[in-house]
Amino acid sequence: MAVITFARDMPSEKEISSEAARLHDKLGSLGWSLEVCRAYAPLTLEINSLKKKRNAIVLAHSYQTPDIIWGVADFVGDSYALSDAARKTDAKIIVFAGVRFMAETAKLLNPKKRVFIPSLEAGCSLADDITAEDVRQLKRKHPGVPVVCYINTSADVKAESDVCCTSSNAAKIIRALPGRQIIFIPDEFMAKNLEKETGKKIISWHSRCVVHQDFDERKLAALREAFPSAKILVHSECPPAVVQKADLVGGTGDMERFVKSSDASSFVLVTECGLSDRLRFELPNKEFVGMCALCPYMKKNSLALILEVLQGLPQEKEIALPEEVAQRARRALEKMFGLSQS
Repeated sequence: MAVITFARDMPSEKEISSEAARLHDKLGSLGWSLEVCRAYAPLTLEINSLKKKRNAIVLAHSYQTPDIIWGVADFVGDSYALSDAARKTDAKIIVFAGVRFMAETAKLLNPKKRVFIPSLEAGCSLADDITAEDVRQLKRKHPGVPVVCYINTSADVKAESDVCCTSSNAAKIIRALPGRQIIFIPDEFMAKNLEKETGKKIISWHSRCVVHQDFDERKLAALREAFPSAKILVHSECPPAVVQKADLVGGTGDMERFVKSSDASSFVLVTECGLSDRLRFELPNKEFVGMCALCPYMKKNSLALILEVLQGLPQEKEIALPEEVAQRARRALEKMFGLSQS
């Protein structure tokens, strides 16, 4: 556990009480007591103070814990939204409360900014299961076939790809590319789902998301029977048998937009638990029925680790990429933005 020290005097009782009240206003509906919020208040006060001092921002994926999302995050969203926020920020320092490939993406889009990840253990089962050499072998086996890499990949893999995508824009990008065949990496289930959606033949890899791979269509069918009026929203990383039972298939951003625009009052979100926690607070008039799982990698981040980064800017937690790799990976990302907006 990180040792917490404060760069200034300990906050006053008045400051702690005010910050605890702010946190409780956000977190109370999720079961966080005022006493727990008081315990977190010195951390969030110090982090928010250091952000101003260092001209830093915190980007937080929707799968992060509520204390990070409502305590210190400047932007919250899915991979695409956070990539866009990273691209547009004027901050000199970016602390990415997510996983490593996300922090790498922020660095690719902001080569002159300093980008840090709070936890060195925040990996990804998809990104960790494919290498640049694996992609080169696929290209040798299927010459001339465009390579689309999911954003859940390392910078090395992005550098070997023609274009990047997220779960929200993958189908649009695949349709926009020439030819009837696409190499899509690394998510096996997403590839199968996209093949059906786009009508193109997709050559895939064998990786699976540790969060989404184990969702079961039988349990989902039972929920459908128990809550017949609930809309079922399924992440596209889920097995095809689960996807087939969905009212919506997409990424976390797609789910959020659907819930906010829908007249329905109850929803089943088949994804990581952080999204339903977030929407449960933001939309108290809507009901979110369980079927979620925790991402062990996303949950490696904490307020203590974010504070540690902002205090010392440790070199081992700063993202550094070889320029030749960064240039090629950046092209894949920029092509994604261009095709997404066309």
